[in-house]
Amino acid sequence: MSTTPTSGVNVVRGVAAQGWVGDTAVGDYFALLKPRVMSLVVFTALAGMVVAPGSIHPILGFVAILCIAMGAGASGALNMWYDADLDGRMARTANRPIPAGRVPRGDALVMGIGLSVGSVVMLGLSVDWTAGALLAFTIFFYVVVYSMWLKRRTPQNIVIGGAAGAFPPMIGWVAATHSIDLGAVVLFLIIFLWTPPHFWALALLKSEEYAKNGIPMMPVVKGVARTKIEMVVYSVLVAVTGVLPSFLDMASMVYGGFAALLGAAFVAFSLIVLRTSDPVWPKRMYGFSILYLMLLFAFLLVEGGAQALAS
Repeated sequence: MSTTPTSGVNVVRGVAAQGWVGDTAVGDYFALLKPRVMSLVVFTALAGMVVAPGSIHPILGFVAILCIAMGAGASGALNMWYDADLDGRMARTANRPIPAGRVPRGDALVMGIGLSVGSVVMLGLSVDWTAGALLAFTIFFYVVVYSMWLKRRTPQNIVIGGAAGAFPPMIGWVAATHSIDLGAVVLFLIIFLWTPPHFWALALLKSEEYAKNGIPMMPVVKGVARTKIEMVVYSVLVAVTGVLPSFLDMASMVYGGFAALLGAAFVAFSLIVLRTSDPVWPKRMYGFSILYLMLLFAFLLVEGGAQALAS
């Protein structure tokens, strides 16, 4: 059997198209873990661990963060497994590995289950079983409560489901202290209250697509005006909550002033979105909301790290 040069080129092109040239296949499987979400999870969990009173051995701290990252990746893989049909219909997610045909759906399920079990057991055995239980609950909450139940059924999907993204700093705190204290709850509340205005800013831009695909996002079910009003309410709540660490001996008053300025800007963005129909402002608020959370937790992380080194 002979093979012409042209057919050989076609075979190479076909293999490349399937994502098996170089590191493309590895990259597709890595994409199942939602690395950008994972990086935010790791960042906030590390901040929770550093800000928490007491100390944790550096090796155990590294193991804890690794387990939290694995758990976040597991949640992402299981979410992509379950939502593959929906992802294929949404422009924002149509090129994800499963709907694009680069990764079999079953592979995401196996990867997600394996990482879930491994991360929880490793965290419990090596660091703390309370932290391990919280990680298990976080994965369950994101996959079952949010992805399978809330997302396609209620406009409160982001409000309630946002708890999944708010648990990581609490897990980091528990890994260091072996207990759930008021400080851990405050860190949880900051992200929990931040999630609705953050995601609704994006939902305002994608409301037609959500409506077309039957996803009951707030702008689709309650309308744009109601969504904008609730964005202002949540923005005020998160701005107030963001200052609380400075009153609970978790951070300095310098942090408090910085958080107050960031919170005022966050509220200002929400008020502009409320008063204008220009789509550029929800987009800007979405971008600023990410910056807000990153700067807030970066300040906590740096200040807590400095205090730990000084002591």
